[in-house]
Amino acid sequence: MEKLAIFGGNPVKTTPYGTGKRFGDEEVVQLREALEQNTLFYWFGKKTKQMNEKFAKMYGVKYSVAASSGTAAIHVALGTIGITAGDEVITSPITDVGSVIGILAQNAIPVFADVDPNSYNITAESIEAKITDKTKAVIVVHLAGNAADMDAIMAVAKKHNIKVIEDCAQSYMCYYKGKLAGTIGDIGCFSLNDFKHISAGDGGMCIMNSEDYYYKAMKFADKNYKRIDAANLRSVDFLAPNYRMNELTAAVAIAQLDKVQDICNKRNTYGDGITAGIKGLKGLTPHKVESGGKASYWFYLMRMDEKQAGVTKHEFVEALKAEGINSRVGYIPSCVYEYPMFTNKNVYPGTKVPFNLPEYGRHIEYKKGDCPVAEEVLDSVIFLPVNEFFTSDDLNETVAAIQKVSKYYLEQTKNV
Repeated sequence: MEKLAIFGGNPVKTTPYGTGKRFGDEEVVQLREALEQNTLFYWFGKKTKQMNEKFAKMYGVKYSVAASSGTAAIHVALGTIGITAGDEVITSPITDVGSVIGILAQNAIPVFADVDPNSYNITAESIEAKITDKTKAVIVVHLAGNAADMDAIMAVAKKHNIKVIEDCAQSYMCYYKGKLAGTIGDIGCFSLNDFKHISAGDGGMCIMNSEDYYYKAMKFADKNYKRIDAANLRSVDFLAPNYRMNELTAAVAIAQLDKVQDICNKRNTYGDGITAGIKGLKGLTPHKVESGGKASYWFYLMRMDEKQAGVTKHEFVEALKAEGINSRVGYIPSCVYEYPMFTNKNVYPGTKVPFNLPEYGRHIEYKKGDCPVAEEVLDSVIFLPVNEFFTSDDLNETVAAIQKVSKYYLEQTKNV
């Protein structure tokens, strides 16, 4: 049995991971054109319009509406479908807080449903168990470039007449049974911040096929101003934020869109390669992709059963690091409903709004144990970064190191 690097053996990986430039002359050309317009306002310039058209065409939908961030895009989607005070919106407990900010900003109530133990995505069964007469929508978070089981979710949504928003912030060019994530529900939302597959620094997108939703989304992202109906521009019907995308952001995004398919293909090859390489290792469960799906792996999560693996996840990760492999224990520290904002009901400091609004009229608590599978997932996953610049050597060395560490500890278990 080969000695682990952490105990003085030779590490598997001795060369740096592949790197590369995310931005280049393509972005510079677009930025120069934007500046030469002599306006950076989206309604007067061309770049945001071009970005919307290009994004919609890429996803095969009729309409696209730009926003200032992925968080803003979700809020725009919620405003578009009419979420308001006292409504309940179901979503995943394993996500960024950006998935719930828009719910709370509309004075609606987030309700968290449990996830699949190996895809880490919200399930139809858990959604249905949380539906009440207050439920108006579900935000499906496609975690880490991996689509949720949308057929089952859409069937539940149709049965209960609730809207479906897809949070694709981590899931560009991610497929579910041949369909692109973001095109299956009522509205798909995307992020262009600096930590996603493509970046414009920040920014977000909403896509849809409904003309009604398109016009509502355009207004809601722009203070509910009626840009198309200039005579009634400031005839504002109800409160909406200012989430406009500027022309510089759109310019960078246009160039980035030309790169996204190649980026996602490379990430898919890398992530699927890890799955193939660790399949069958006792105590390790690969990141599950639904049958017929194609993941674009914003990152890779594998679960560890410490008893079966014969080692703790912390020891395993330290051994991987010694072998030269980037890894860490866990993803986010806890389910979102365990954040103090929820356990203390302190969304708006000094009040209990929106939980005590008369429009809601019921009691809700957020506590550990609400989504036991999600909690087990976060307590048992090992995080492996994925990047389009990683090489085949990086993949092979990552797999070899995982196999080496796993087999070592399994052998030690046998000898005990």
